[in-house]
Amino acid sequence: MLSDRLSLALLDGDLSLPETGRIAVFAPKAGADLSMLPQDRVQVVTGFKPDHDAFSGAGYTCARQPEGSFGVALVCLPRAKAMGRALLAQACNLVEPDGLVIVDGQKTDGVESMLRDLRAQGATPLVLSKAHGKILWFKALPLPAAWQAQGHQPVADGFVTAAGVFSADGIDPASRMLADSLPEKIGGRIVDLGAGWGYLAARALARDTVKTLDLVEADHAALDCARQNITDPRARFHWSDATLWRPEGAVDAVVMNPPFHSGRAADPDIGRAFIASAASMLTPQGRLWMVANRHLPYEATLAQHFVDVTEMTGDNRFKILMAARPTRQRR
Repeated sequence: MLSDRLSLALLDGDLSLPETGRIAVFAPKAGADLSMLPQDRVQVVTGFKPDHDAFSGAGYTCARQPEGSFGVALVCLPRAKAMGRALLAQACNLVEPDGLVIVDGQKTDGVESMLRDLRAQGATPLVLSKAHGKILWFKALPLPAAWQAQGHQPVADGFVTAAGVFSADGIDPASRMLADSLPEKIGGRIVDLGAGWGYLAARALARDTVKTLDLVEADHAALDCARQNITDPRARFHWSDATLWRPEGAVDAVVMNPPFHSGRAADPDIGRAFIASAASMLTPQGRLWMVANRHLPYEATLAQHFVDVTEMTGDNRFKILMAARPTRQRR
């Protein structure tokens, strides 16, 4: 874990921080222990709302994009390699001359591959291994243009995505199946929980009967793509945790393709929290439309929050579930 490796590197290793200068920490996950760093010098840089809120609540200065220059940058390696490279390139560009760049990551996040790539670019990192991962540090150096963030990239049907967002390479087949299964008359007030880069919302907005559609997404990069993909004035965009966000009034329908991973580990509790959130915002006649991988056991949770639960269609990979008559209303 980050805290174990960082502590060991600072206490027993060769890693030492300058006595002055700001420290940028890129993409730490909520719960990560940064107490080995001087909090008054740290700026947490993350576009993921739950992580942003967790560190802000703990008293850290937080930003979606780094502000100013830094003496040290710590990159918590994400799963997506392109995103990890972009964060490292950004870190190297931001630190002052001869500034220190630190990289921490699990083996499952590709830290060993990133170490090889950095060495191939001329970096000479010091490395410490612990807890199924590595922490490494080196003096900042220019990284190639191919490592830099590439911005929005076009995919099918005129949509754009970005590195690191869910389904960055194209339309997610589960979302497409759900969009194809939605009824023509879905309701006037719609919410898309975990809206991603906006594919499902765009398909729902093809209906003239939709009056408003709220896109709720925790990943700011994905939401920024959604703003580019959807220019319909009926759409409203919310950078928020879908399990906590609530509309101003009850809505007619919720559509969603909830995430079910935390890192690389499957975590059905995320989807269960999405279901509870959806039930709390629907009218008594409102309906939830969701897609899930075939193996995920959401039916019991749906039955706790709705009177009627039906599998509308599916295949060997996915199932389309419709839930009606919520038993728990807006809290």
